[in-house]
Amino acid sequence: MTDARRPGADEATFIAAVRAEDPARFALLTERHRRELQVHCYRMLANYEDAQDMTQETFLRAWNKRESFKGHAALRTWLYRIATNACLDFLEKRNDRTPVPSGLPDPGSELPYLQPYPDWMLPEDPQESVVARETIELAFIVAVQHLPPRQRAAFILRDVLGWPASKAADALQLTVASVTSALQRARVTMRERLPDRRLDWRSPATHELSNDERGVVKSYIDAHERNDLDGLVSLLRDDLRFAMLPDPGTVIVTAEDAVDGWVSNGLFQRGYDDWRCVTTTVNRMPTAVLYLRTPDDPAYRLFTIAVLHIVDGKIAELTGFDAADKPWLGLPPTL
Repeated sequence: MTDARRPGADEATFIAAVRAEDPARFALLTERHRRELQVHCYRMLANYEDAQDMTQETFLRAWNKRESFKGHAALRTWLYRIATNACLDFLEKRNDRTPVPSGLPDPGSELPYLQPYPDWMLPEDPQESVVARETIELAFIVAVQHLPPRQRAAFILRDVLGWPASKAADALQLTVASVTSALQRARVTMRERLPDRRLDWRSPATHELSNDERGVVKSYIDAHERNDLDGLVSLLRDDLRFAMLPDPGTVIVTAEDAVDGWVSNGLFQRGYDDWRCVTTTVNRMPTAVLYLRTPDDPAYRLFTIAVLHIVDGKIAELTGFDAADKPWLGLPPTL
């Protein structure tokens, strides 16, 4: 259950580096896979910092297991196998990495450990690295977290990365029948969690924002900077789903309740009414970066980001993240 192939140049060079105990060449050959491995770990864990840690753990394990690499599988495949099992080991030790009920009448849940993924850290060649927009968006990442860990791994390896069943089974140390069964169960859950989304994850998918999305995020920023609540409300779907992470208990499922909550918490009132905003993307989604200037501070300081899921010209989901404690987003701290 390995790749039916002869070792390529990378594999031969890697084996030579292992035999020579050459850590510099080892690092050079493995480092080129860092970004795609980190995205893989992020899909498994939904947390950027944990994904960073597990990617580093992958390279450490690869070095410690270097003698086991014989070139029968591609180097990339071997690293993905190690990364997948590092994530499974991480999940086995943690009891705080599963969704929790939202406490609302809808069947939704909260993911307090969810973090945004900066687009600048995505692999430079998304086609080669299989980072289609739909498999990095927040809704997909959240839906995947509802799968038990080994189902999750089987689903990502088979339906996202497109691995054959035999290769996925080898990576997970399962039988092909077990992987096939896990994948079937995972697909059912994903259809329930993403009922309106395309489910053929291996087909080509767009990577760019639409003109409609760009227009809505621009209008959102304009309304925010003008403290125009009516303008903001006009951009929201009535059944808006809003969450502010990592704060627990912040999920709201109507536009009216969301706006009432913003106002009751002081937004758009004195001290929280001098905004400057810029556009960016995280998770390949339109995002507004909000900077706030308070009366006793001359600078606009990084406050939050608002990640928007836009449907038919309206904001259907708004996920806010505290941005000040996330330097890896690459955002300037002040304007």
